Amino acid sequence: MSIHVHGARLHNLRDVEVQIPRDTLVAITGVSGSGKSSLAFGTIHGEAQRRYFDSVAPFARRLIHTAIDPQVRDVTGLPPAVAIEQRQAAASSRSSVGTITTTGNTLRMVWSRCGDYPAGVEPVDSDHFSPNTAVGACPECSGLGVVHRPTEASMVPDPTRSIAEGAIAAWPGAWLGKNYRDIIATLGHDIDAPWQDLPQESRDWILFTEEQPVVTVVPVRDADRIHRPYQGTYSSAARYVMRTLSETKSATQRQRALRFVETSPCPVCDGRRLNPDALRVTWQGLAIDEAQQLPVSDLLPILRSRLDELPAEDGTASEAAERLLLTDLASRLDVLVTLGLGHLDLARPTPSVSTGELQRLRLATSLRSGLFGVVYVLDEPSAGLHPQDVEPLLAVLRGLVEAGNSVLVVEHDMAVVNACDWIVDVGPGAGSHGGEVLYSGPTDGLLEVSESVTARFLHEPVHPGDIRSGDPREPSGQLAVTGIERHNLHDLSVEVPLGAFTVVTGVSGSGKTSLLHGILEAVGDRLARVEEQDEETDEEYAEAPRGSTGAAQGSGTRVGRAHASGAGQPTRLVRITQQPIGRTPRSNLATYTGLFDHVRKIFARTPAARERSFTAGRFSFNTSAGRCETCQGEGAVSVELLFLPGTYSTCPTCGGARYNPETLEVAWQGWTIADVLALTVAEALPVFADEPAVRRALVALERLGLGYLTLGQPATELSGGEAQRIKLATELQKERRSPTLYLLDEPTSGLHPADVHRLLATLHALVDAGHTVVVVEHDPAALATADRVIELGPGAGEDGGQVVSTGLRREEVLARTAHRLQGQSAVTDDE
Repeated sequence: MSIHVHGARLHNLRDVEVQIPRDTLVAITGVSGSGKSSLAFGTIHGEAQRRYFDSVAPFARRLIHTAIDPQVRDVTGLPPAVAIEQRQAAASSRSSVGTITTTGNTLRMVWSRCGDYPAGVEPVDSDHFSPNTAVGACPECSGLGVVHRPTEASMVPDPTRSIAEGAIAAWPGAWLGKNYRDIIATLGHDIDAPWQDLPQESRDWILFTEEQPVVTVVPVRDADRIHRPYQGTYSSAARYVMRTLSETKSATQRQRALRFVETSPCPVCDGRRLNPDALRVTWQGLAIDEAQQLPVSDLLPILRSRLDELPAEDGTASEAAERLLLTDLASRLDVLVTLGLGHLDLARPTPSVSTGELQRLRLATSLRSGLFGVVYVLDEPSAGLHPQDVEPLLAVLRGLVEAGNSVLVVEHDMAVVNACDWIVDVGPGAGSHGGEVLYSGPTDGLLEVSESVTARFLHEPVHPGDIRSGDPREPSGQLAVTGIERHNLHDLSVEVPLGAFTVVTGVSGSGKTSLLHGILEAVGDRLARVEEQDEETDEEYAEAPRGSTGAAQGSGTRVGRAHASGAGQPTRLVRITQQPIGRTPRSNLATYTGLFDHVRKIFARTPAARERSFTAGRFSFNTSAGRCETCQGEGAVSVELLFLPGTYSTCPTCGGARYNPETLEVAWQGWTIADVLALTVAEALPVFADEPAVRRALVALERLGLGYLTLGQPATELSGGEAQRIKLATELQKERRSPTLYLLDEPTSGLHPADVHRLLATLHALVDAGHTVVVVEHDPAALATADRVIELGPGAGEDGGQVVSTGLRREEVLARTAHRLQGQSAVTDDE
């Protein structure tokens, strides 16, 4: 029996016909942007989801159908499907590993029903052991574990400045900050004197008063502008900061507010988040928060030891309940260990979990569902895994197949691909140059397909000569970083070679990302720091300085101040992460890179625009003059679904064009502004060949393998790897850069080996230009071409966190890679 797709036309798929056997492990491969995800998730899973929704009530179906359209003629032999994608973790620190895997619920039931209650504490239900409930949370910190207190030092970092010079850094930027300044002046305070020279009474009132006086303000701004008086209401700096922390839904605003408070452990619960009674209940000598902060690999033996003590039969009702709970919990945790997640603790906040780890956590939850006869569709489950952790993952995937399921993995790791029973290769190129199924059959048969880019890398995934030739570079200096204290790194010291390409590697959970944060912490305060904004900046904060970091840390996190020293240090620091470039369709590739500013100016210079008095602002979909008012310029409308996550659907008025008809009447060289946003990067290159400012950004994007993305590609449709490369392209388009330290966390994630080679060539070009690049990576091509390899380990969690080696020869990397491929092929052959 097989799944037969007839006429798939989603995105760039070209009327695809493909047959995929069921009850097998199938790899779907192809270069980035070739159409793999469109086939696996958009078509196969999308059609299964659509069929399920056909069974719901008609009033709900009417809403859902606008959001789901797999654009396929027919799919036969399709069972129910489960998709486990790579998605960013929830932004809330209240979400944890325990909540994602549902093991937290079972753990709380163990303490509730089987715990040792001291005298004076009555037995309670499991809600009393959760910091996210009113009955369980510490009454002082509401279950956060920390308290935020604004102080004069935190809100006024430079007391030598005057209020007019921006001494009160905690005030908002833009107009509102100027408003508070003018109110203070109207109230008679000296805004031109250094802050430290003001009377303490005045300083305290300005920063901490609960009063909100309303005064008539005559603003004094630009001499050539007339400002009318207005009624202004004052709010103290402390009141403003605390209101922002309690009310804002913007991560950017919250991060900014956290800079202006002193964060300390809650004095009532000492950072433990729970109410005092819950903390007095123990099981096996542990309070529940102590058990939650143990690595899963350490918690599991405690559970098993207790299970061994319990009678198998003829026990009390309490012992029977405890056995049932512990058996379920132990089996769930055992899957986490098998998937290489034993280093995580159940209290670990999900924002600190990588996308690869998050996907495997969701996979572990699915394994416990007991489903059979379904199609599992996974998005690069090997992402973020050290090579030695891939084999247990494959064993889990094989287990799903043996249980009577079909498993489709969109995958780039050639060791995983070689271990699959079947391969579907999509290509040959990306975007409009892809969208065809080049091959569907047993894995080795792909070698005969000359058009396939994947075939070249199937048994030889590393071609160092495509990236860089020659011996490792001699560093221009050394950056010594000492005293790193974070997660499992304890007083760690490393030397980073300057003017070189350094790879930080190690098993999953060994401390690689923590090391990157340690380097960032050590040098960030002394360098001109450039960090991407994770979402759109609100106008109120347009003047806020970049490079802020939150003060609050998740449960179990250890943070210390690292120090850097050494000659010839870089003068800039650029950290590029896989966080989204925006959280709504309003943010896209063109706006983030800045090329859209130049495009709008080009349109404003056209005769048609001048005739209508259209400025560049008219061609922004964020202004009411030019945008479609139905979708507010997003090109999509939000569809809210009862009991289901909301989604976006194409705007019925503008059809996704974002603009109103009057704006679309203006054309440049035959293109409307909506037409330009619909162009791919590759298509736009010849169109803007004579516009240097636009072309620079397009060339940078094309070099990083992003030529298939459209200029208006919404941020909500971008993977973490694509977002990271867009950020890198934004940096690369700058013509002149002083010596810079670049920090990247797994930049090859989600990339086909051919695209990995292109990306690495670009990073090596940065080093050749005098910069320093440090990446966290497992990819063998990155390891094989590195000037220095820093390997952490030897294990994960508390068994890791040490530098086990600082050098790896290219020949050794290639030998290891060949061994992995042979090993995985042998597994397949045996079966």
